[in-house]
Amino acid sequence: MSQLSFLAIGQNKKVLKCKRFLDEMNQVIPWKRICKIIQPYYSKGTKGRPPYKLGRMIRIYCLQQWYQLSDPAVEEAIYDRASFQQFLDVDLISDNVPDETTILNFRHLLEEHQLTQKIFDSINKYLEEKNLMMQRGTIVDATLIHSPKSTKNKDKSRDPEMSSTHKNNQWYFGMKAHIGVDFESGLVHSVTATTAKVHDRQAFPSLLHGNEKVILGDKAYDSDKDKSLARDIGVNWMVMSKKKRGMKLSQTQKDKNKKASKIRSKVEHPFHVLKNLWGYAKTRYRGIEKNCHQLLMMFGLYNLYKVRKKSCFTIS
Repeated sequence: MSQLSFLAIGQNKKVLKCKRFLDEMNQVIPWKRICKIIQPYYSKGTKGRPPYKLGRMIRIYCLQQWYQLSDPAVEEAIYDRASFQQFLDVDLISDNVPDETTILNFRHLLEEHQLTQKIFDSINKYLEEKNLMMQRGTIVDATLIHSPKSTKNKDKSRDPEMSSTHKNNQWYFGMKAHIGVDFESGLVHSVTATTAKVHDRQAFPSLLHGNEKVILGDKAYDSDKDKSLARDIGVNWMVMSKKKRGMKLSQTQKDKNKKASKIRSKVEHPFHVLKNLWGYAKTRYRGIEKNCHQLLMMFGLYNLYKVRKKSCFTIS
């Protein structure tokens, strides 16, 4: 039996789903914009060994969000997976792969200078310029993110910034991710995080950009005061009505809730992508702030993921 040449093997190799995904994201992410934000804070290489390419470090940070990899795990995965090497433009023979400490220090750099918020804002500005985010209305929602309950750590305690809350006859320990989503495009324009026991309504003001013509949300955001204020300034209040104690919802309210629920469902898609497609099941870090930095980056990447197949990003 004749042997296949290396060229023939390469030509007949199946393009894996992972490779297609990374190619699409590589095409849609505005790398130069992101590099420009981080460059003033990145090592100039005047002392010690030369720094790794900034673009490569950003790509590694993105891989960590998509595949939920720790610092040592992503270093090992780069050596192991050809798709990661191609995405990073790394040649294992001639290039050095950043070790886990370098990857850790890069993440700390982003956190120290609040750069994830700037990256998130820059991505949304980029999408606005391409007329993909209109910002004429907002859908608000929150989701619970579990945190490890184990006390097998250095402090011998659970994360003090996380808390427990009761929902649907079940107890949860962790934090809440709150988002404001563009009414028309379904893209995330606002992100904040709180401990789990904080009521959804407390984060509501921080999720609005101020130019809304319509506001949607589930029953947790129902408020007669906010409804009155919205009507006074000409905003269409489509937050689902909540049944008051001792009273039933009218048929008009039920019909309105049904209509609002169909539109409001757009806000569930970002949570679906983060939790089910990208495996974000639990918090990775201790403290609300560090986890909020990760959320900002993930929702920024989600926005790009959602529009990756638009004609303005199609790979030629």
